[in-house]
Amino acid sequence: MYEADDKMISLIRDNYDLLQSLGSFGISLGFGDKTVKETCEDNGVDTYTFLSVVNYTINGYGDFEDDPQISVPTLLHYLEASHAYFLDFQLPYIRRELEESLDENDSLARLILRFYDEYAHEIRRHMKYEQKTLFPYVESLIEGRPANDYNVDTFSKHHGATDKKLRELKLLIIKYLPQDGLHNNQLTATLHDIYENEVWLRQHAEVEDHIFVPAIRRLEQIVKQSDVTKNITDMVFKGGMGQNSDALSDREKEVIIALVQGMSNKEIADHLCISTNTVITHRRNIARKLQIHSPAGLTIYAIVNGFVDISAVKL
Repeated sequence: MYEADDKMISLIRDNYDLLQSLGSFGISLGFGDKTVKETCEDNGVDTYTFLSVVNYTINGYGDFEDDPQISVPTLLHYLEASHAYFLDFQLPYIRRELEESLDENDSLARLILRFYDEYAHEIRRHMKYEQKTLFPYVESLIEGRPANDYNVDTFSKHHGATDKKLRELKLLIIKYLPQDGLHNNQLTATLHDIYENEVWLRQHAEVEDHIFVPAIRRLEQIVKQSDVTKNITDMVFKGGMGQNSDALSDREKEVIIALVQGMSNKEIADHLCISTNTVITHRRNIARKLQIHSPAGLTIYAIVNGFVDISAVKL
């Protein structure tokens, strides 16, 4: 397992396919003998998240079901850049390689190209869906704006494998397109690249399933909890969004404090030297002004507004 104090060059020397991952994370080459941590910090990348992805893709190491240290913004940037790399570079590059290595006059070769185009269309549709639906949803969560009509489990249920057609293409070429001479060398090189892309796609899907989805699920819980807290705060500060939010009088505040302390109407009357009917009137006015009618709601209001200390309240 690689760690933050390891040299970045050691990771690349041991795993040359990490070069593409560096670009997706936004890490520039030319890092010399700097450590992973130093290199990540120089490029504004969260070190823990970078190492989580690296160690998982190399060794399958990591349990991310409830990992609070994963940086969702770093992971989102990595996935967005990975999509751009595959859609804008890899798909067209493999297409050009196939054209150069296949005989355009061979009907079977033309069918192979057609098969590849169908695959490319499918992978584009899959990734475009994530870019149009999932990634904006995650950005809204990062900004603290939960969506009511979508969640990451909806995405996860429909997140199937996207490398099946690539495996079929590879087998079709091996079985049915023997070539000689130069074309054979070109086709072999193309097949090697197809194998590499098959591995890349599988790792990409595994990072989404095993690191990204759990991180988003956890972020959803945090944002929803925060949203609930905000709603409660709005209620106690804004009078439950009611139209009548007159300021409380000092006497009404005293009544609230007494209620929170568990006093009955008669005990409040004796404590404040007023009649029981006056206490009842104050309670009605408090409920009208705050639109809060329950003892629990008044307790929250009193704590948030500093009328009482939470340590003095019997919960």
